[in-house]
Amino acid sequence: MLLTKIKGMALKLVDGLELIDFGFALPYTWVLIGGSEGKALGVAMTLPEEIQRYTNSVIEPSLEAFIKKADSLNVIERTLGLAAVNAVSQYRLDLSNAKWVDVLELIPENAGKIAIIGNMPPLVRELRERGHEPYVFERNVKLWDRETLSDALEYHLLPEMDAVIASASCLVNGTIDMLLDRAKRARLFVLTGPTAQLLPEFLRGTKVTHLASMKVADIEKALLGLKLGSFRGFEGGNQKYVIEVI
Repeated sequence: MLLTKIKGMALKLVDGLELIDFGFALPYTWVLIGGSEGKALGVAMTLPEEIQRYTNSVIEPSLEAFIKKADSLNVIERTLGLAAVNAVSQYRLDLSNAKWVDVLELIPENAGKIAIIGNMPPLVRELRERGHEPYVFERNVKLWDRETLSDALEYHLLPEMDAVIASASCLVNGTIDMLLDRAKRARLFVLTGPTAQLLPEFLRGTKVTHLASMKVADIEKALLGLKLGSFRGFEGGNQKYVIEVI
C-alpha cells in the first residue's frame, strides 16, 4: 500500500518538528508545524461523503501520532495523517527545481486520451477549449455533470489512457494504488491540487511523474481562510508549482 510506504518515509523526517495546531474541517483538513527554520502548513481535502463514523483513536495529538494514521481505514484519521505528512513535506521541500506554472502546461498537444480523476471543471473546460477530449471520472455524484463518468469505470478505462491527471484526493479515499496499477500505458501521471503537497521522493518508483500543487506564501492568511471554510481564502495567496518526480 503506497500510503504505508509514504507514512514510513515521513516518520523518518519528524525530528526537530513539533505540532503547533490542526483542524479537521471543510474544505481542507490542515496541520501546522514548526521547527528551527520556521513554520509549514499541510492540507488534505476533506471528503465528507467518505465519512462513516465520527471517531478518532488519537488520544494525544502529536505530529508523529497523526502521521502513523496516514494509512488508517478510518477516513478522519487518514485525512489528518495526510495533512501531517504534507506539513512535513512542505517544511522539507526543495523547490529550486520546481516550475511555477499550472498543471495545464504539462499537457502536450498530442497527449492522446487524457483521464481526469476527480471532476475539476476549470481544468476540464480549458482542456476542451484546447481541443482535447478528456475522460472525467468522479465518485461524488454531487459533482457530476452530463459529461462525467462514474469512478467505477476507472478500472476498465484507465488502461486505455495515455495521460492521467488525478486529484490528490485519491490519496484520501484510498484509490491511489488502483489508479497506478490500472494506468498501464500512461506516459504522464500527475497528482494535482493542494493535497499533492508531498515530497517527490515519497513517490519515486511509482508511475507518478509530476506533482502539481501549491506553496503557502502567507501562512496566517491561509490559516484564516481554512478556519473560515473558504477555498478562495486559502488558495488566494498561494503559489502554484509543478515538480517532477525523478
